[in-house]
Amino acid sequence: MSNLSPFLEPNAFVDYDHPAIAAYTREHTTPGDGPIDHAMRLYYAIRDDFRYNPWRVLTTPEAFRASGVVLRDRAEGAHCIDKANLLAACARLLGIPSRLHFANVRNHIGTADLERLLGTSLLVFHGYVELHLEGQWVAATPAFNKELCEYLGVAPLPFDGRHDSIFQEYDQSGGRFMEYIRDHGTFPDIPFDLMIAEWKRYYPEFMQNGWPSKGPRDS
Repeated sequence: MSNLSPFLEPNAFVDYDHPAIAAYTREHTTPGDGPIDHAMRLYYAIRDDFRYNPWRVLTTPEAFRASGVVLRDRAEGAHCIDKANLLAACARLLGIPSRLHFANVRNHIGTADLERLLGTSLLVFHGYVELHLEGQWVAATPAFNKELCEYLGVAPLPFDGRHDSIFQEYDQSGGRFMEYIRDHGTFPDIPFDLMIAEWKRYYPEFMQNGWPSKGPRDS
């Protein structure tokens, strides 16, 4: 297990030593369940508790702490990194190794208005999580809540703890919905400096003047 140590420890972003993470984890797990059942319960809770909101992107390290997702007003929603990081934190609290995985994607779910403002369909540093279950890493993407998926005509992503659950490649009519373009790899925490550097590279205007924003209930 020594090689998994970095994926079990708390850090500045995956701060599962915060009381808010412990409370949220207790609320959404059942004592006596095994790791897979814990992982599944947390996945579905985080997927649907927090409405996906790609507009709430701040550029300070403090804004990316897992505890901050739990403590904020739920009406604000959460973006993909927020939700992946929260699942990573809850998993580690239960002794399940977790790591964060980042990639650039096209046709990201629920971001048409944002893409028009950014001037590109490329979404940089989309985040999901990988959990170490039954001796293997299994990917999970809790970003897109059930209501959003239904509205957009795409099936919400299930997660069984044994198979990768990464992205909706096609919508329900068979059209391509989401495509992974570049893999940034896996990390024990959020590679904040790399993420900011990539955002500056692809979105220089908005990184200088501020991320586009809408009201907390807009998607």
